[in-house]
This record gives sequence, structure tokens and C-alpha cells, in this order.
Amino acid sequence: MLRKILIPLVLLISSLHGYGRLAVEKVAAGFERPVWAGMPAGSHGKLWVMEQAGTVWIVDLANGKRADEPFLDIRKDVTREGNEEGLLGLAFAPDFATSGHYYVNFTDNAHHTCIVRFTSQNRTTTAPASAETLLRFKQPFPNHNGGWIGFGPDAMLYIANGDGGSGNDPNQRGQALDTLLGKILRIDVSRGAGYRIPEDNPFVNREEAMPEIWAYGVRNPWRCSFDRKSGDFWMADVGQDAWEEINFMPRGQGAGANYGWRLREGLLKTPAQGVGGKSPLGAIDPVYVYKHGGGPKEGNSVTGGYVYRGPIKELQGRYLFADYQNPRIWSFRMKRGKADDFKDHSAELQPKGGRIMLICSFAEDNAGNLFIVDLSGPIYQIVGR
Repeated sequence: MLRKILIPLVLLISSLHGYGRLAVEKVAAGFERPVWAGMPAGSHGKLWVMEQAGTVWIVDLANGKRADEPFLDIRKDVTREGNEEGLLGLAFAPDFATSGHYYVNFTDNAHHTCIVRFTSQNRTTTAPASAETLLRFKQPFPNHNGGWIGFGPDAMLYIANGDGGSGNDPNQRGQALDTLLGKILRIDVSRGAGYRIPEDNPFVNREEAMPEIWAYGVRNPWRCSFDRKSGDFWMADVGQDAWEEINFMPRGQGAGANYGWRLREGLLKTPAQGVGGKSPLGAIDPVYVYKHGGGPKEGNSVTGGYVYRGPIKELQGRYLFADYQNPRIWSFRMKRGKADDFKDHSAELQPKGGRIMLICSFAEDNAGNLFIVDLSGPIYQIVGR
């Protein structure tokens, strides 16, 4: 995420009048670099908003007010020296309402990715001393940290890791199975302290492979999701110099999947000399790609979203995603394993008298409503007119 920001003229014009059957409403504002939002199962009327520097706030959606105290404050443990470092992801345990457990993904002061379990005793604040570090591994460069973390329909915890950074994956970590970088991990956190390796993880019995690995060959997965209705897996992977991509995996599939990086960028050989190559045997191609640029179907840093399962009929069953640098919002449907019926919602999804600038994340509530997280501070809800 994060390169030169392009604001297309069409968005500047459309933000003055808007059109279409969709709109956005600002539900909260004033955050400092918010990068994630969500809510635990069973919750209604409140949204948990994460700031990159290391805080999480509970917001009342009825009036946009945040709680007097943060739900979590670990700023002293989090580094943000790099633009892509910080507190990056959160996943509530399925039984959060009774256990108070949740999991975060952040980079620490020594530039390690940390996967930490916290326990909130009152469900409104968290004692930092409740932290239990489950995984900690070095990031060789400050970019490509990934950061998404979430529970799948199998109740396993999935973790999306970038390739370690720099450019062209210099140590080919995306394809190497002896590192957690450039991977989607899958672990079992359901039974007390620590974690366990699920017996059906694909590399459990491979001596040269890390058993936590579920899938590999990713560059910088920036926002993944599981479809709340079907259980299918979606992953947006930020490209390098030419292509952005959206990947899809049906529920119950994906063990050992190779998404192709660094050999492949999008559907093609990575352009850099001596880096790209033929698609690995059995590699998974993205279901949608788009070129770099500032046009209506172009961008420079993809932000993954969700399949919409909320009350707006027009959007139901459509996968919504965006570009961070060319701030556009798109959607499509999956049909016979391919992206179909592409739509550009950028113009109609602009606030009255303004515009959404830096789309760094989407959020979903328990009714399937979708929210847009703008890194510049506001949170918007997508609504029907």
C-alpha cells in the first residue's frame, strides 16, 4: 500500500453532486491513521477502530463518539518507523463474548511481526499484561508486513504475511517453505495457552517446511476476508511495478496453494530481469487483475474487501474492493470461477461535499453492512439511497 497518491478528476467532480443508488454516511472521524475496523460476534451498534500507532477504540455508531478509554493501547510496544509498520490487524475469538480473547498482528520495536493474544476482562478495556505472544519473527525490511489476521469457518486462525519487503523478494521467501514470510499461516488457538498445528495443514510432515504454512507465494496481502455466507476465502495481494490482483479460494480448498510470487505478478511473468519465470506447477492464478495507473480501472495498491451480505439488494453477493492510491471502489460477482459484471462505484460512494482519500481497509458488522476506513481519519458506512 502507499505510493504516490492520484486523485482522478472524475472523483473531484462527482463528489460535488453524487449519483446512483448507493451512498456513504460518515459514522466516525478524528482517528489518527485508522487501518482496520470490525466487531466481535454478537455485538451491535458499536465498531472497534484500530489506529496504526497501537491503539484500538470502541465507537458508538449512533453518535460517532469513542469510549473515554481505549480498548487497547500498546503504543510503547509498536514501531511505525516504516509507513507499512505498526498495529495492522485484529481478530476476535469466536467466543470473545465469554472468553474475552482476541488476537492482534503488529510490528514491534525490533522490527518483528508479533501475533499476540490479549484477554479483555470487561470487554471494554484491556490490560497490556494479559498479552501472550504466540508467534514472533523478524522482518528484514520495513515494508510488506501484510498484517491481516482472521478466523476461518473452520475456527482456525489465519495470518497473512508479506514477503519481508524490499523489491523483487530478494531472498525468494515467497516460494521458500522454510520461512513464514510470503505466506498464509493457519494455527489452532482453541485449547488453552499457546497454539497447535492443525493436523491437516499441508506441510506438517515436511522436514524442510514450517508446519504453520497453509499457502505460499504471496507478496504483500493487504486485507483478506472469509465470505460470511459461503466461507470462501478472498485475498488482495499488492503488486510491484505493473499489476494488482485479487485471489479467490472456495471453502474447504487452498491447502498448499501457491499463488506464484515472486515468479508471477498478476497473470504474467514478473517484469524485473532474472526475477520472473514460468508459473509454478499447480499455481493459483488471480481471478481479477488491474494495471498500474490513474485510470478508472487502474490503480497502484489494492485494498481487499468483502463479499457484501448486507441489506442493500444491489450489492448482495458482490465482492467490493478498492485501490489505496487511486481512490476508487469497485465490485464484481464470481461466475463459474471468474470475475464477472464488474462495476465502478467510485463516484456514487463519495461523501456529500467531500471525497474519500485513502482507502486502507473495509469493515463488516454482524448484519453484513460494509464500512470504508479512510487513513486520513474518517469511517464511512455504505448505505442505499
